Amino acid sequence: MTSRPLDEYCGLFGLTRAALGRLGGTVLDCPGGAAGLAAEADRLGCRVVAVDPLYAVPPLRLVDLARAGRETMAEAMRTTPRLYAAPRHVRPEKYLRSWDRARRLFAADRAANPGRYVAAALPRLPFADGFFALTLSSYLLFAYPELFGPDEQLAALLELVRVTDPAGEVRVHPLHDAVGRRCPHLAALRGALGRRGVASEIVTVTSAGRARRVLVLRAASRRHRPAATA
Repeated sequence: MTSRPLDEYCGLFGLTRAALGRLGGTVLDCPGGAAGLAAEADRLGCRVVAVDPLYAVPPLRLVDLARAGRETMAEAMRTTPRLYAAPRHVRPEKYLRSWDRARRLFAADRAANPGRYVAAALPRLPFADGFFALTLSSYLLFAYPELFGPDEQLAALLELVRVTDPAGEVRVHPLHDAVGRRCPHLAALRGALGRRGVASEIVTVTSAGRARRVLVLRAASRRHRPAATA
């Protein structure tokens, strides 16, 4: 379980704090993990609902899982540095401290505002059609190909689009697995989405000295609002 702060979300998805504050609708974070996004975005006037099946476990166990996730990340940064920002851009110890802070924010906010954290899993989310202005999904659908094959990815992406306002968009990152291998069937997946009325594009976001590919989905032939990028 990861504990990413709001600024890391902005870097991953090409968002800005200012634009999130102006969004005027609710953001879905799926999966939310032990991220600080909902707590930090609230201070900007942006409401975030986080979804994760692990929210069904007891709070103390959840914190233990988040701490374990932090140690897994520390080890990965030591053993596979090529997959992470160079130390001249982000020092590992500073990066891990940002996770520690986000984990504490998450724990406090979930205790104070449990309605922001929903125990659920793709491909079935307990929300009405078009409920969210912006949907973010990080380190899930393409990161774990052993759990999400092509059919499961398609079903999950369609569900994320379903719960997103047709004027909004879905953003998904990364488009590779845990060792950096790109999804080999992404073009076919985008074709299947298109046949179901979902427009897709891949945009490149640069942060911390790294270029990142983000899959952006929108309901086809519908006017869309600007994302929280400006």
